[in-house]
Amino acid sequence: MGKIQEFEITLNNNKTVYSPGESLSGILKISIAQPIQCKAFKVNCQGFCGVTSKSNDTDWTEEEQYFSSSVSIADKGTLNSGEHSFPFKFLLPAAAPTSFEGPYGRIIYRVRSFIDTPRFAKDYKIEKPFTMNNTINLNEIPGIQEPSSSSVTKNFSYMLVKNGTVVLKAKSDMRGYITGQIIKVFAEIENKSEKSTGHVVASLMQKVTYNTKKPTYDLRTVAEVEGPGVKGGQKTEWKEKIIVPSLHLSTLTDGNLIQICHYIQVYLKYPEVSVTLPIYIGSIAVDPTRPSPSRQVPPMPAARNNPTPAASPAAAPTESAPSSLPPRTTPKPGPKPRPRSSYASLMHPPDLYPELPGAANYNGEMPKSPQHESGSQTPVSPNAFSYAPGLSFRQKQSSNGPSAPPFTSSTSPQDRRSSASLPPNYRSSPYPHEAPPSYEDSCNI
Repeated sequence: MGKIQEFEITLNNNKTVYSPGESLSGILKISIAQPIQCKAFKVNCQGFCGVTSKSNDTDWTEEEQYFSSSVSIADKGTLNSGEHSFPFKFLLPAAAPTSFEGPYGRIIYRVRSFIDTPRFAKDYKIEKPFTMNNTINLNEIPGIQEPSSSSVTKNFSYMLVKNGTVVLKAKSDMRGYITGQIIKVFAEIENKSEKSTGHVVASLMQKVTYNTKKPTYDLRTVAEVEGPGVKGGQKTEWKEKIIVPSLHLSTLTDGNLIQICHYIQVYLKYPEVSVTLPIYIGSIAVDPTRPSPSRQVPPMPAARNNPTPAASPAAAPTESAPSSLPPRTTPKPGPKPRPRSSYASLMHPPDLYPELPGAANYNGEMPKSPQHESGSQTPVSPNAFSYAPGLSFRQKQSSNGPSAPPFTSSTSPQDRRSSASLPPNYRSSPYPHEAPPSYEDSCNI
């Protein structure tokens, strides 16, 4: 390394695995043959995540930093030759995901030290990685003790002309496991066809999602067990066990660049039918004696309390209310709505407008037209009320039949107004004497 003979980071007790919230301490050792001019000499503790769309590429497309803490060892000046030791200590955050390394991304934790030298001089860097092992308590997940179940019905065809149906139901004994535990898988297969199914398989799957602009998925089969198929027209129950190997912990929160989930896939090789049973992999096993936290349900709106009518004095209890409770007051009735009239008069008394001409002689009646003044009224022809094409009424009345009363000038003005606004009364009139013409006759007219 030229002027630097030794440049090393040593963690206390050679510890390489830490948990969130712990303190990390160590010593930085440096041996220099010649003095070095430096602008900064620091030790940094960092945790971050990087993902890419290319396999085994460290040129990250997206990055997410969890924390970064630095300690200054020396300021701008000269670092003398010889051996130097600089202790350091950092406090790790309480919330940090577990370390992970995959083909399209990594979650990395490291301690770095670098010497920043002046321009045209060589910089010196060194880093020491360590592992973060987060803790997931499965007892804090709602419904973790309940079985994970699913079912599917598949219609398929065989021998070109025949059809059949297969019903597949599967479940696990619970939803959360730790490394070394046994997963109990139960399957029920009903074959409603004449053809035997393929073998039944149960696989423990791990799915890793790398969230870039176009997410990348890495699906891997961790463990697998297989059983016989089902003959035509039969129904079979199948039970199997899977031992959980050492796996990365499941991701419980959303929005991370790397999401890890686990599930059990039960399927038939023929016909192609499968069900998925989601599970969690944690670090603290499920305690059957501990109650599982209930799922949060949004609160329902409170019911409105309608005021009850006050009881009569005769029905009131004889015992008095406790002194600690405030007296109950009777709600006051609301104001009654004012009655509305069936019509609103727009007429004003004549004494309110004495200055208008003729206001003193106004009696509330509408002025009469000259036609009403003369008393002449043109009789209404019955043809005005015809209701079918070609229908007409004869104008000449029969000598023996009754006729409608004529409109004469001897009729009072009030009778004239009422009779002029109504059609003639045909109940006492001989019209019409004939039935309406037929459809053919009306078309010929």
